Amino acid sequence: MKTIYFLTTFLVPFALLAQYDFEPTAEHPFGLPNPKAPKELMDFAPMIGECNCKSETRNPDQTWAEPVDMIWRFKYIMNGMAIQDETLKKDETYSGSIRQFSPDSTRWYVHYYTTRTVSTTLRAWEGNKNEEGKIVLYSEQKAPNGIDGFYRLSFYDIDDKGFKWVGEWVDKTESVVFPTWRIDCSNGKISNTDEGEKSKIVAASRAFSTAYMNQDFDVMANSYTQDAKLIPLGIPIIEGREAIKARWEMGKETKILSHGMDASEINIIGDYAYDYGYYHGTSKKGEEPVSSWKGKYVVIWKKEGGDWKMYIDIWNRLKD
Repeated sequence: MKTIYFLTTFLVPFALLAQYDFEPTAEHPFGLPNPKAPKELMDFAPMIGECNCKSETRNPDQTWAEPVDMIWRFKYIMNGMAIQDETLKKDETYSGSIRQFSPDSTRWYVHYYTTRTVSTTLRAWEGNKNEEGKIVLYSEQKAPNGIDGFYRLSFYDIDDKGFKWVGEWVDKTESVVFPTWRIDCSNGKISNTDEGEKSKIVAASRAFSTAYMNQDFDVMANSYTQDAKLIPLGIPIIEGREAIKARWEMGKETKILSHGMDASEINIIGDYAYDYGYYHGTSKKGEEPVSSWKGKYVVIWKKEGGDWKMYIDIWNRLKD
């Protein structure tokens, strides 16, 4: 009985830790995207981290007030399934939002809170990223004269250096537009600009592992660039996405029960990145017993169509 108690109390915390791999840590202070999250989670990936911003609102006479310095911080929450942001303004007003994407309605839902007022219900906006690359969100709001409309929030000019934001009242047709709040975070990124890209690579790596376990060879093949090179031990280099897919399909008689790649280091160099570390997994073939294995790997990643894909994939199995 003591042995069972020891194993339970010792192992359960480690099992729980494994469930929360995407929460913020010292290594990844803004968390990581969970590969099980909707792909739209990456709409906000360029904003992950912190930005120095300038916030401007309207005076009572409708002129623009002097800009106020502000930090805008974004991070992944709920084990990488959603996004939280907070604003820290020098005038000592603070606010934040919880951002979740619903696959059922294919829309973002954003719930806002602020230190200006404490509310028992949080105001909500909803919307999407449009074809122009803007993230546009709406919440119904009447104008002071009673006309029906929306308060529209827009993120735009989004890149790895920052972004811009505007809050404006619009009528139902969006032909009447009156901005009341604008924030400029362009060129304001103050956190490590590589963190967001590194998190995308980690997510791509985990998505590959999931596809490997599911024997989804199309997804596995699409994890590589069109001109990728696979360099396994003891055989010639395999070149091209289709040839790589055929190579992985050769092992379909073996069921991959678990697979993971633990990066020791990821470095971004423009549109390329290198990633090395250790891989591990378990597998079962037919009536044979479950086999455990591990090894070391090096992957050169390359951006293709804006996504990180494996360009060169090298691995060597370690002796048991």
